Amino acid sequence: MKRVPFTGGEKESLQASMDRHRDAVLWKVEGLDDEALRRPMTPSGTNLLGLVKHLAAVEYWWFADTFGQEHEELPFDDDDEDADLRVDPGETTADVLAFYARARASSDEVIEKFGLEDLGTNERGERMTLRWVLIHMIEETARHVGHMDIVRELIDGASGDHRRA
Repeated sequence: MKRVPFTGGEKESLQASMDRHRDAVLWKVEGLDDEALRRPMTPSGTNLLGLVKHLAAVEYWWFADTFGQEHEELPFDDDDEDADLRVDPGETTADVLAFYARARASSDEVIEKFGLEDLGTNERGERMTLRWVLIHMIEETARHVGHMDIVRELIDGASGDHRRA
C-alpha cells in the first residue's frame, strides 16, 4: 500500500495521496465478475464499474481539459448529468479499466509537466492552480472510494481501504 511520505515535498505528497486512493479504486473491483461490477446496489443505480468510469472521466476533465492537454472523448452529456456513471452494454470491464488507466496516465503527465502554482482554466473560464485540482481530485476520488467500499461490502463482504496482507 502506498503511503504519503511523512517528510515529502508538497507535490510528491499530494500525488502519493492521489495514488493511494486510485489504487483503492482498483482494489475495490478486483476479483469480481462483470455481472457483479455492473450490479446496481442502491436505488440510484450506483455500481462499481460506473464509479470507475466516472472517476476516469473526471480525471481527464480536471487535469487534461483544465490544462489544455489533448484527451479522448469524455462520456458527458448536457442532457444527462449521470451519463458518465453509466456503463453501456457494449463497454466491457476491460474497456472501462483501460479508460481509467489512460486517464490516470494522462493526469500524471499533467502533474509532471506543470507546477503546483501553474494555472489552468475550466470550461466556465475560472482559473485554478494545479494544487487546487490535485486537492479536488483527492477529495473526489476518496469520496467515491467510500461509495465503492460500501457497494463492494454489499456484494461480497469485502471492506477496507486497501488489500490486507
